Parts: sequence; C-alpha cells; structure tokens
Amino acid sequence: MWFEASFTLLLLFSSHVNGAPNREKYMPVQRSANHPALAPIVNLGYSKYQGIVLDSGVNEYLGMRYAEPPVGNLRWRAPQDLRRTNMTVQNATQVGPSCLGNSAPSPYSDAEEDCLFVNVFTPSDATPASNLPVWFFIQGGGFAANTDPNVNGTEIVKRSNNSIVFVTVNYRVGAFGFLASELIRRNGDLNVGLLDQRKALRWVQRYIRLFGGNPNHVVIHGDSAGAGSVALHMTAYGGRDDGLFIGGICESPFFPTHRTVNESEFQFQRFITSVGCLNATDPIACLRSKDTATLQSADVLSPFPGAKGLPDWSFLPVVDGTFSQDRLYTLFQQGKMARVPTIVGDDTDEGTYFAANASTSAEFLEFIRSNYPSLSNNDLECIKKTYPLMAPLESRAAWFPSAAAAYGDATFTCPGLEISRSMAKYLSPDNTWNYRYNVMDWDNIRWGLGVPHVFEMPAIFGVGMTKPCVNCSYSTYNSPIVPIVMDYWISFIKGLDPNRYRNPDAPYWHPFGQEQGQERRLKFQTNATAMEGIPQYQRDRCSLWKSMVSRTEQ
Repeated sequence: MWFEASFTLLLLFSSHVNGAPNREKYMPVQRSANHPALAPIVNLGYSKYQGIVLDSGVNEYLGMRYAEPPVGNLRWRAPQDLRRTNMTVQNATQVGPSCLGNSAPSPYSDAEEDCLFVNVFTPSDATPASNLPVWFFIQGGGFAANTDPNVNGTEIVKRSNNSIVFVTVNYRVGAFGFLASELIRRNGDLNVGLLDQRKALRWVQRYIRLFGGNPNHVVIHGDSAGAGSVALHMTAYGGRDDGLFIGGICESPFFPTHRTVNESEFQFQRFITSVGCLNATDPIACLRSKDTATLQSADVLSPFPGAKGLPDWSFLPVVDGTFSQDRLYTLFQQGKMARVPTIVGDDTDEGTYFAANASTSAEFLEFIRSNYPSLSNNDLECIKKTYPLMAPLESRAAWFPSAAAAYGDATFTCPGLEISRSMAKYLSPDNTWNYRYNVMDWDNIRWGLGVPHVFEMPAIFGVGMTKPCVNCSYSTYNSPIVPIVMDYWISFIKGLDPNRYRNPDAPYWHPFGQEQGQERRLKFQTNATAMEGIPQYQRDRCSLWKSMVSRTEQ
C-alpha cells in the first residue's frame, strides 16, 4: 500500500545519509597500525577511562557511561547518577551500543537497552586549563532510533586548529524513551529520552574540563529529531536558563505531533495490551519485569485513533507540564525559551524521505491526516489548494511531489523559520541566522529526492565522518562546499557568530533580521553560496501551517 510502514523511510534515510551500519565504517580511525598511543587516563570520580591518541593529533574517549543502565526498575525513570566502580581503568576505545528503538529491522545490530554512553573528541595537547569551546551534538532519528550514533568528531577538531572539544551522546528512543501515561508519571518519569540528553549536558558541566573543555561555553547542535531536541531544551521548564548551553544549532528541526499525556494514553493501552500487562495489578511493575525483546516487539507504528494509515512516527515527546510545558509553536511565540544565539536551517526538499508515494489527491491527504490526525476536512482542502498537483518526478507517483512538499513544510521548514522569527523578536534580529541547503547531488536527483533532509551532514562533519564516502559527490564535484560549511559551523561554536572565523572564500552570512518580508537566509550551493530572501510562496505556506498548529498539535 502507499503508506508502507514508514520506518522503511527511516532506514532509507539513515542508510543513505549516514552510511552503513557497521561501526568500524562509522568510525574511520587514524590509529597507528601496531601500537596506538594511549591517551591520558581521565578520573571521573565514579570511574577511570583511557582513550587513544589518533595519528591526527586528536584523542578519542569513546563509550563512557554518563548514567546508570536504564534497565529493569530504572525503565521509564529519569537517568540516575552512576555508582562508583572499583576504579579499574576502563578502555574508552570503542563506541557503546546505540539505544533500542522501533522494532523494525534496525540499521544498528549493536543496539541495546543499556545504551547511555557519551563520546568525547579532544585535541591531544588539551589540558584541564585549555578552556576550549564545547560542541555538543544530539543525533536524530525521529525519536524512534539513534540514527547517528557514531559521528566521528576527528575532522571537526582538526579543522578547528585543535580549538574545540566535540561531544556526542546516545539517548533512549521509541517506547523506551517516550512511552507516556499518567501511570508512568506516578511511578516514574515522562520524556526520559529528553531527560537523558539533559543528564548528558549536566555531565558535560561536571566533567568536560578534564578533557580540556569549557563548561561555560557549550553550544548544542542537533539534526532532525536532535534539532527538535535542541528546541525542546531551549523551551524546557518554560524557557528556564539552567546555564547548560550558550548557543544552539537546529539543523532541520523536527516538529511532529506534540500531544499531552492524556492524548497519548491510547498508545500506552495498546502497548501494555501487546506485552501482556493490561490486566496486571501494577502495569508499570509488569512492564519493568518484561524482557527487552518482548517490549521491543510492541514498539511499533500504529495509527492514531480514527486514522486509516500509519503515521511516520510513534512514541514522541509529550507535553508533561514540567520539562515540556506546552507545544513548541506556543512556547516560541510567547518567548518562553532560552534566548541564545542560534543557527536554524533546512534542506530544499525536506519531505522527500518521508512522504507517501501517493497516486491520487485522496492518498496525499490521507497521508497528511495519518500524521496530523486532528486536521479538519476544511484544513485538508486548504492544504490541497496550497499544494496542488506538481511537476512529476521520474519513478514517483503523481501526487508524491505534493505530499513531500507539504510534509516537509509542516514538519521541518516552517518550524525552523518560526524558531528564527521568535529568536529575532525576543533575543535580537542580529543574533539568529537561517539557511537553506541547496547542494545538488545527481544520485539524489535521479532518485527523486531533490536536496533531501539533513543532506548537509557530511559537509558539517567532514567527508567520511558520518558515512563512508567512496567517489561520493562530497569527495568529487561537491567537495568545494565542505570547507565552507565546516568553517561556518566551527566559527559559530567558537564565537557564537558564523562569520567571525568563516572561510576566506565564504560570503558574509547576514543575520535573519526582523522586518516582515525582508528576512534573509544563506543559500548553500556549491560554488554559488549567497544570501536570499524568503520567497512569498513559502511565507504563504508557512502562514497556512501556523494557522493550523492547534490541530497539527505542534
């Protein structure tokens, strides 16, 4: 059917954008063939870790625990402080397992429930007195999987002239991270995947000096659901500034439905029914007693009540009244966010990885309603009028381009523009920057993907650092864009301004501005990067989606 289990799309996305599942392919290393040098031992109080020194002059500390394993009685509880070990030195030379998510075949065979690990990449000559800016990366995956668990920060550190410490983190996803019910609230915690990220940020505050980092200069960056997570941390506790970060980068921010706990009870009921806990005296205790495989077997996509098709995503962050006090659009519009310098951007064709291959307008609208079930018939007619039948794409059904454009705008592009507008209004029009990534890859064009979701990842982190790249466009005809992108990101991490240390061949990136109709963004394009305005058609489309946010539940 046209609405094939959409986790297939996630697998396509993760495979195409982020490379093969094998961890060694994910972590290209420059280690001495015979005797790799050992990095200094770092004593974290609860454990000692020893990484390795790469030939490139970067130290890797991989697979370090930042919280107790969230298993058994710690399921659906906030991450707990680690107990002190016997202080035997632990090897920090391999990434830890990624977190279990949706039960569709995982691209990561090493996924486990015991998965709360952090990785640090730091210059080999860094000391606790170095006080280097910290880049904290939150991976994406639709809150359904860890799809970037092993991003290699080596090139970032090298490209920065050894002036940055780079951190990546795993966090709970799927039902393990976002199962929601009032029963869980009473005997556990909600949104534990987000609490994992917050815990890791506090870990950075406590320990990053030992790796040469400055806890007072942390910039958070996420892609897709990781960018949605950045937005959620900015608005956490009503926008309370806990001093955990001083800047943010939202790369294709993901705004799916963001329901209340009560509105998510249907999913909880289906879950406990599936695993045999429906009639238990204490359903939460029953869930905590189940083996991992049983729980993961119930971590599946299922339709919203009344919907016909499957949504693209299940088990998402909820409005819990504490960490997440309202929906994201509302919080940003009210200025209830940490007011920090921000880069926000999207790709030209955000929706092509996720859209239904719809043959008819009815299938197109059914796909939209399957993801945003509270839309009215009148809403759907307005959407159809705004996204009429578009130019066909080879190998795609007639209404696929419309479905992709509508979903991409609703879920990624328009939320990103809203974040920029809110930051321009409440912080400063001169301290937020926006971009559109428009770098063409001929394989993507041939497959009907255009410039798809988070295609900029290899340009941000360096060729081969997020996926294998053998004769890929970033190592051939798109290679000139890589240093341009890397240097803008590094400049923002270091100076909270993408221009301060930008590449000599890069244009000045003007801030977003605030005047209606005069907002600006940077269009990334190989050998043609330049500023552009927000076109009227896009402003009109985003106005439509903004008028419906109470029904899209964003």
